[in-house]
Parts: sequence; C-alpha cells; structure tokens
Amino acid sequence: MAISEELGALIRENFTHNPTKEQEKAIFLLSDFLLSRERDSVFLLKGYAGTGKTSLIAALVRTLQQLQQRFMLLAPTGRAAKVLSSYAGAPAYTIHRKIYRQKSLTDMDVFQNNVNLQQDTLFVVDEASMIANESGGSTIFGTGRLLDDLMQYVYSCEGCRLLLVGDTAQLPPVGEEESPALNRLMLEGYGMEVTELCLTHVVRQLEESGILWNATMLRQLIQNDEMSAFPKLRGRSFPDVHVLPGDELIETLNDSYRNYGTDGTIVVTRSNKRANIFNNGIRSRILDYEEELSSGDLIMVAKNNYYWTEQEFKIQNSKSKNEGVESTMTFIANGDVAVVRRLRNERSFYGFRFADATLQFPDYDNKELDVTVLLDTLQSEAPALTRQQQDALFNAVWEDYPELTNKRDRMKRLRQDIYYNALQIKYAYAVTCHKAQGGQWEHVYIDQGYITEEMLTPDYFRWLYTAITRATEQVYLVNWSDSSLSDT
Repeated sequence: MAISEELGALIRENFTHNPTKEQEKAIFLLSDFLLSRERDSVFLLKGYAGTGKTSLIAALVRTLQQLQQRFMLLAPTGRAAKVLSSYAGAPAYTIHRKIYRQKSLTDMDVFQNNVNLQQDTLFVVDEASMIANESGGSTIFGTGRLLDDLMQYVYSCEGCRLLLVGDTAQLPPVGEEESPALNRLMLEGYGMEVTELCLTHVVRQLEESGILWNATMLRQLIQNDEMSAFPKLRGRSFPDVHVLPGDELIETLNDSYRNYGTDGTIVVTRSNKRANIFNNGIRSRILDYEEELSSGDLIMVAKNNYYWTEQEFKIQNSKSKNEGVESTMTFIANGDVAVVRRLRNERSFYGFRFADATLQFPDYDNKELDVTVLLDTLQSEAPALTRQQQDALFNAVWEDYPELTNKRDRMKRLRQDIYYNALQIKYAYAVTCHKAQGGQWEHVYIDQGYITEEMLTPDYFRWLYTAITRATEQVYLVNWSDSSLSDT
C-alpha cells in the first residue's frame, strides 16, 4: 500500500461516520498534500454549512496527533479559536497572537511581524473568510495586511505549509467585496501551488434541520446570483426554526437564558442602533439590571486595545528565556467578549465617563484583567468612539500635561494615560452580524429590521446566511413577515 493510501486510511479511521464521496476526495487530496515535497503549496478547503468541514478537520487533527506530526490551529478571533479548539480537540489560537509580537516595552501598541520558529508544521486556519487584506488605514499590526503577513509568517520557516478552511457564502471582511483568503487567484499571486476543494454535499438530511435547509437555500441563491427578491425561508415546518412575534420575544429569550445562559444565546441585528434597542430591553426587562453597567453584565470590546495587557507582556518578557512561556492575550481585540466581575469608582473626566472594572474573558480560559472602561460607548450608535470624539479625548488628555514641553515626552505620557487608553465597550446580548461571525451559540435570534426589496443586495443574503449558521440548535426569526416565508 502506498504511503498516501496509508495516511488516507488513518484519516478515514478517525472519522465519526462514513465519509461522503466529497470527503473521500478531500482525504485523498489532503494525504497527497501532506506528503508532497512541494514547499510553496497551500490547501484551500471550502465548505458550506453542514458539509462536514469540521468532521474532516477533526479527523485530520487526530491523525496528526497519532503520527506525532506538528500542527498549529489558528482562527481570526478568540471566539472562532474557541469553537475550533472544541471540535478539533486541540488548543487553538488567534492568528494575531501567533504571527505578531509587540515591538518593544516602549512601543506597546505597535506589533511587528513575528519570527516563525515552528519548523515542519501544518498551520490549519479556520473561518478564513474573515481574514482581511486591507489595512483600513491602520498599520499597527505588521504591514496592515493580515493575509500578506500570515503567508509571510508561515512560509518563512522550512517545511511549513498552510491549510485554509472557510465558507465563501459568509460575509467577507468589512470593506471588501470577497474573502481574499478563499480566492485561488489571490493565493496563486503569492507564488503558491494551490490545491482547492469545495464541499457542497450536505451530510445531514435537509428534511431534519431547518437551519441547514435555509442555509443551503440561501447559498444556492447566492451561488446562482438570484438575489433580486426576498428569500423564502421555511420557519414553521422544522423543529429548530421558529417564527417569533415581537410580543413573545421577552418570554422566549428568558427561557433561552435560563437553559443556555447569556453566553449561549445571541441576538443578531443589522445595525448598532437596533442592537442598542435589544440590549437595553434585555438588560431591563429580563436581567433586571438597573445600573448602566453591573456585575455579571456581558460586554463586547468595541476597539482593539493594547494598554491593559502591558503588565502581562512585561512578565512574559522577563520569562522569555523559558521556552513555552507566553501570554494568552497579547492585546484585547475588537469583538472580544467579557463578563463584568467587579465595577467600581465611576467618574467623569475630559467630558467622558469612566469606571474601573475587573473583566473575565471566557474565550481566553476565563482570564481576568483589571481595566478602566469608557462608559460612553455603551449606548453609542457608532461602532466605537467617533473620530470627532476620539480627537476630543486626545486633545483633552494632551492638555492635561502642560509641564511636559517636549512633544515626544508628552506623547509618551499620553500613551500611558489610563483615560486615553480606556477600554471601549458595548453590551453583548445583541450584536451586528460581523461581530457574531466566527462564533456559535445554541440559540440565535435574528432581527432583520425594516427592509424592502429595493434594499436587497448580495451583502444582505450573506448577512442572513451567516446569521443563520451561527446557531447550533435553534434559530428564532423575530417579527418575520409571512410574505418572506415559504411555509405560511
């Protein structure tokens, strides 16, 4: 038996079910890819919801563990890494954590490209549709182009190669029309030989899962460019999809929180304004929170923050001679979820309101950090502080150090100021779809708000597909009209 056939047989043994024909092809191609001596090669595994991507990756990881072969599991966000780790049965990390490092103790908010020391390692990157390659004007991380930096990192070390896993029907990164990491031509532009496979056959019976039936229907509309009319969802003929009138929302949400907790339930909306309405209603009418922010509140970080992990970085730096010692959080990322454990010392400075808080991050092994939070962003309809507000805060803090006449000294002090570096946060019970992407929840409530046929775009179909596929058990369509349902 050829070596590739032996490897394929091992992967097949680690499946939890009999592989489909598509999965058999994937096993064959993966075996050849893993055994190939072609250095500049990448494997692109695409797959729609329910096609068995997770089973394939889990079987591959178990095989690599048995063969004691090196691999590294990566994902774009902490929540996505947690999901990947849970189904693959091995530790997973954020891409940023591995491929970037803080420049120095004096430049804590500048991250440069890290050096890859993982020789002969397969890097498996899940949720690759979220990997951007536009900086958006920010060059804090490496070149500001995440895909470029990932490719450079992986292929800079002997024997390392990349397996990209993703779903082309999901939303692309903000500001981009398609996901560059799932684009074969883009990958070939790096001088790579690309092995590509797209899984389309849904493993489970569509008749048994409304989540998969609706996701498959939406994917077919996207694939066939049939997006000029409202998609007809099936919401009453499946046990896992429910059409929910607004007057039943509070009671049903309350049941979801009771059974799965706030971390197992999410409301997905199309705007920050809608998210605010839901968050305020949930906090006051279900969770009985009266204060603006309370112990036990679930919050989401609204902007990357590098300041509050500085002390941990210093400790890590002092132990750098001990191999394997590294921080679980090199920075607090936009979209990270945390639970407020303690809140104290609310006060107003510079025209803004602040409080000191102890936050616990469930996607990072429940790590706790003491931070100062900015309360003004909780109710803002903007994703974070507006440019005008950010400038106002900067100028106010800048003027607070008149004794420092040297501009460089004053900038250094400002970068260590707790108010300028306050963590910008929002409530996390209801979020936009981009914030939910990469995560999974048992119960997902989908609110599309006001929309007409004139407002239909490919982005809307991808939004709806992404929202539906966040659910592992139940989807609730909130205030869905009968005209948008096929089983009325």
